[in-house]
Amino acid sequence: MSADHTRDPCPIVILNDFGGAFSMGVIGGCVWHGIKGFRNSPYGERGYGAISAVKARAPVVGGNFGVWGGLFSTFDCSVKAIRKREDAWNAVIAGFFTGGALAIRGGWRHTRNSAITCACLLGVIEGAGMMIQRLTAQPTMAPAYPDAPMQA
Repeated sequence: MSADHTRDPCPIVILNDFGGAFSMGVIGGCVWHGIKGFRNSPYGERGYGAISAVKARAPVVGGNFGVWGGLFSTFDCSVKAIRKREDAWNAVIAGFFTGGALAIRGGWRHTRNSAITCACLLGVIEGAGMMIQRLTAQPTMAPAYPDAPMQA
């Protein structure tokens, strides 16, 4: 697999990934906590309850997503620099380190289990991405005769 030269250099990628993950977390947190706040409020104050829940919890969800995205991107760039390769294993290894780093305060077992779980999750995501890429790839066939049209 060749390197993707259209991406920015690693320090910029880390900031972009952090910001993108934060944004996704805030949007998802607005939807999730808006619905939750609406449902858990009394009938006369459901709109206020939804807005109050969004204001209280959506930034927290965004921050959590941002930390995960920033750490993952940092570890991904580090693994790429150490291995001198760009392949699916970089994401799996970065996922392992990210899961472990986020769980390190919970003790050795929790750190190990989170690291393995996160690496497996990233492995499934990378595998699914490669399968989709193979399924959607256009077959490249050279014609048997130079003047013959390509078959679709």
